[in-house]
Amino acid sequence: MKDYLIVLNKDEDTVSIVDTETKEVIKTVETSYNPHEVVVTLDGKKTYIACSLGNKVDIMDNESFEIVKRIEHPDFNFPHGVGLTNDGKKLYLASTYSEKVFIINTDTDEIEKVLPTYQDKSHMVSFSPNGEKVYVPNIGSNNISVIDTKTEEVINHFPVGPGPEGIAVHPKGKELYVANQGDDTLYVIDTETLEVLHKRRVGGTPVRLLFTPDGKYALVANRESGDVSIIETEHELKGMVRPWEVKRLRVGVWAGGIVLDPEGKYAYVANNKTNDVSVINMTTLKEEERFDVGIHPDGIAYLRL
Repeated sequence: MKDYLIVLNKDEDTVSIVDTETKEVIKTVETSYNPHEVVVTLDGKKTYIACSLGNKVDIMDNESFEIVKRIEHPDFNFPHGVGLTNDGKKLYLASTYSEKVFIINTDTDEIEKVLPTYQDKSHMVSFSPNGEKVYVPNIGSNNISVIDTKTEEVINHFPVGPGPEGIAVHPKGKELYVANQGDDTLYVIDTETLEVLHKRRVGGTPVRLLFTPDGKYALVANRESGDVSIIETEHELKGMVRPWEVKRLRVGVWAGGIVLDPEGKYAYVANNKTNDVSVINMTTLKEEERFDVGIHPDGIAYLRL
């Protein structure tokens, strides 16, 4: 078994393949223009790379680490957020400026369906743990679109804070966390009632969010303040249990993409402006080291072969 990080260097149009043990770049792969977001198939065989200014999705073979195919569409206009259904058979892709979500068959790599959101700047894609819903934050509309994966239709929109971008559902499925970059807040929302249960201050311009596998922590990458807000999701204080920021950890400049290893022992944060990746020990909640990658790393994924 071998573990790698796949790091997108958006301002040099490359991918760095990093050995997680040595922290060395073992290969640099050229991509289409401006790679932003990335997802690895469940079987680990392929990587999908949304190249936003190139208006393409590059497909990398994970055995050879070579780009083997590119998906294009006339309505790709800054393709960005990507995510896979629970069975791995379909890829959902948000296209920011065309305000559409594309559904791609991962066996054929063909686009099967195009869903307009009719919202402003549909930017990211996040699945509920049971795979039944997809949440798409619309940065310009200050709301979230909801897609039913069974019917493959948009079923709802609901308001959140200004400029939502980072988004994830807690592993228990009952709470949706949304990071609003417009006012540096985190909303915790009931997934059934869509009521805002909690509002929390985080760092400057929060852009990415994910949970540890056990749901104990939510990690929020804050671009402008160059740090990560560590939220303990069930923090107990004076008889009250609530989500609480227990640490704000300094990383590199312009923290962006963030990923965890499958066990949740380490988090990796791509620092856009220092051209490196921070390694966070999730037991000590401290940054252990940084290693260099390419120019302006952002999207990041974990690969285990």
